[in-house]
Amino acid sequence: MGKEFWKSACPHDCPSGCSLEVERLSSTRIGRIRGAAANSYTDGVVCAKVARYAERAHHPDRLKQPLQRIGEKGAGEFRPISWEAALDEVAEAFVRATQTHGSQSVWPYHSGGTMGVVQRWGIDRLRHAFGYSRQHSTICMTPAEAGWRAGVGKLMGPDPREMAQSHLIIVWGGNPVSTQVNAMTHIAKARKQRGAKLVVIDVYRTPTVEAADIALVLRPGSDGALALAMMHVLLKEGFADRDYLARYTDFGADVEAHLADKTPEWAAALTGLSVEEIVDFARLYGRTERSFLRLGFGFTRSRNGSSAMHAVSCLPAITGAWKHPGGGAFFINWDIWNLDLKLAWGLDLLNPTTRVLDQSRIGPILCGDETALAGGPPVMAMLMQNANSANVAPDSAAVAKGLGREDLFLCVHEQFMTATAKYADILLPAAMFLEYDDLYLAYGQTHIVVGPRVLDRYEDCRTNHELICQLAKRLGANHPSFEMSAVDMLDATLRASGRGTWEEAKERGWLDCAQSFEKEHFLDGYPSSDGRFHFKPDWAAVGPYHTGMTALPVHRENVEQATDELPFRLIVPPARTFLNTTFTETPSSVGREVEPRAVIHPDDAARLGVVEGALVRIGNERGEVNLRARPLETAKPGVVVVEGNWPSDAYPGRVGVNVLIGADPVPPSGGAAFHDTAIWLRAA
Repeated sequence: MGKEFWKSACPHDCPSGCSLEVERLSSTRIGRIRGAAANSYTDGVVCAKVARYAERAHHPDRLKQPLQRIGEKGAGEFRPISWEAALDEVAEAFVRATQTHGSQSVWPYHSGGTMGVVQRWGIDRLRHAFGYSRQHSTICMTPAEAGWRAGVGKLMGPDPREMAQSHLIIVWGGNPVSTQVNAMTHIAKARKQRGAKLVVIDVYRTPTVEAADIALVLRPGSDGALALAMMHVLLKEGFADRDYLARYTDFGADVEAHLADKTPEWAAALTGLSVEEIVDFARLYGRTERSFLRLGFGFTRSRNGSSAMHAVSCLPAITGAWKHPGGGAFFINWDIWNLDLKLAWGLDLLNPTTRVLDQSRIGPILCGDETALAGGPPVMAMLMQNANSANVAPDSAAVAKGLGREDLFLCVHEQFMTATAKYADILLPAAMFLEYDDLYLAYGQTHIVVGPRVLDRYEDCRTNHELICQLAKRLGANHPSFEMSAVDMLDATLRASGRGTWEEAKERGWLDCAQSFEKEHFLDGYPSSDGRFHFKPDWAAVGPYHTGMTALPVHRENVEQATDELPFRLIVPPARTFLNTTFTETPSSVGREVEPRAVIHPDDAARLGVVEGALVRIGNERGEVNLRARPLETAKPGVVVVEGNWPSDAYPGRVGVNVLIGADPVPPSGGAAFHDTAIWLRAA
């Protein structure tokens, strides 16, 4: 008998949004997972960590039953409790917080542990039904999103499958070899079939940089300067498409005058590149019609990240590359789905006057910062799903302090005993994606991918949707969504959106939402207020933290600058086999990554007397972290790289690297500056 493969979809917060084929060995066990060959974006490819998902799904340390805290918060000491008793405890705590401090003192909190339409965002139905505090989800893409919206207008662009038609592909601030392997499949087609060149721009030598034809390794936070110098060269040397600029953009003499002194010499001093590298790259870009910018998140995780994204997004408008197949720029698709989410997300229950709390500022919020609390009451009760904020959020010392408050009731719905789970008053076991039905918005491509249930529920786990419905009913909700199964809600959502039925979608495995070439390339006008690309954005319309931002493409110096006391710049990019702290529990991923390391330039290591494997300390005013050193010429001198969001107990001092990251909001719309931190480094 041949192997039995079932259709599914990857639930994780990755742009690829892969359609999957899962080897089902029984109703409770899987074997290998492969990418769906029939999906033209997934194209039969899947990353190694998801291919080995059986390690995670069948891990012996998965949570199996509800638990109640018996020890100190953070100690991870619990006793078993029934689901009924646990839900009663949560409901009573929410009612108590509402009665004493008002409904906005309850904060349902979620993140990207799953990207399911129902299983992630269904928690919003609970918050809207009872007037609990809302959430501005900023932990991942907000600085990049703000910068793209400032120029283009909406989160959309060319079909990334078009990269196969490109003659020049520029991966800017992304590492798809490690984090979005499907993009490399389409890039490989262009290189093989068209002789396309691959340029990769980053702040250290990632596996994608190593795969490039041309690699440009910059100083952190200097991407905007490179983009401005490129525009200077393009305009000066006649590579600008003046007709395109006049027809499709707000470009004018003021913009050109502003760029006149943004010379390659000026940018070389900021980026660490040579003048020749900048000029040669600008000329290559200018003379290649089918030039495709694939923009990542990495270069925007800086306090000037939104400005940098806007500056980079100006480049194809200068050359008119948008006009050509395989030309233009792509960040993400988020505004193409046209799904009616009123029922699934409880949007008909939303009170727009309810305060919105910034996800990335969970530390200051829980520690009572009045500004972070947006003028409202303290947070007294929380339900957390799909999040491990004790490790993942910035300023993790403040997060731990806040989660450790004795007057804060915390319910965590999780799959493993994470650092955050150890702070829970009630800890509930969560199902994995193979054990439920959902739709996923594959934001790095054009598909809504369909993930039907493959396995029976593990032990006493329940899905996010089941927990929300059962808790809402205890709290007295009467919205029809709380009586519906996930499949019923998915079916209703598809029907209301004119996209058929759940059974039809399940049979196909995905829904392709690609639009016409003209719409994807903005040849009928940009999705902005006036139909033009904005070189001169209205930052005040993009976000509230816009003070000091200029209505021009700029390089801002509002980063954490190196000083005599803090001479190094720290970046904390993803590891190849982790996804935030997901997969840090699987043996093959840990075996590959081994341990957290501080990668430093050999010149810095020699000056400090640091050798391979030596224990070092890195720190700033927020805290300090112990870890082992790896001298390696991968970034510019003065830059320290710590890959992978390791659990805090993986570090010798049991303190994770995000203790060093600031929680101040990135202008103009918030988000965390994970790659913008000044530190000292010393031998331990």
